[in-house]
Amino acid sequence: MNAVLAKVRRDPLVRNGDRMTQGEFHRLYDRMSEDVKAELVEGVVYMASPVGLEHGRLHVHLATVLTLYSGSTPGVEVTDNATVILSGEDEPQPDVSLRILPECGGQTRPQGIYIAGAPELIAEVAYSSRAIDLHAKRRAYARHGGIEYLVADLEDARLHWTDLRADQDLTADPDGVCRIHTFPGLWIDGPALFAYDVARLTATLNAGLASPEHVAFVATLAARRTG
Repeated sequence: MNAVLAKVRRDPLVRNGDRMTQGEFHRLYDRMSEDVKAELVEGVVYMASPVGLEHGRLHVHLATVLTLYSGSTPGVEVTDNATVILSGEDEPQPDVSLRILPECGGQTRPQGIYIAGAPELIAEVAYSSRAIDLHAKRRAYARHGGIEYLVADLEDARLHWTDLRADQDLTADPDGVCRIHTFPGLWIDGPALFAYDVARLTATLNAGLASPEHVAFVATLAARRTG
């Protein structure tokens, strides 16, 4: 075992279930090994469980779709496991997020090496974290301005899609595709995602990128850009 991680496990700075402020959590978490993942949601510390094979596979496939989208959409940025500072009691670390850059009218901003504010689209892969992702995190992201939220639920092979502002669960189109509202042209094929069908995921996304809605969105971002 890594000596630093062994020391952290013997004498952890934060423990699962601890209650603290974001400032206190951030100070302590910053001193822990990078191998340890912890989040603060509604003032409560949640320590991540070891990540299994299926979680890792699904995470990569979902992140790949968002990465390909961002590569074709100037003014949009994807992040993987980046800390997001939301408030005095919320500092989550979403699996994947997609944000509009500040210079293109986005609602987040850099805070040192972290993100301040809720990215427009937040995505979590859930198995052991299912209860937190579907409830406490959903509330926290909604409370602090998140717009759309995806939870890829390994337990029931379902992509939960939420309009956070309306507090409303959304449903995929009859073809199983979630056509994300905030990011026109971001078409995510839910059944293909859980089947790890890269060809179908890519074909669906490419159709979205070729849509008039995506072309118009790219033009809108370019018109907003400052600096």
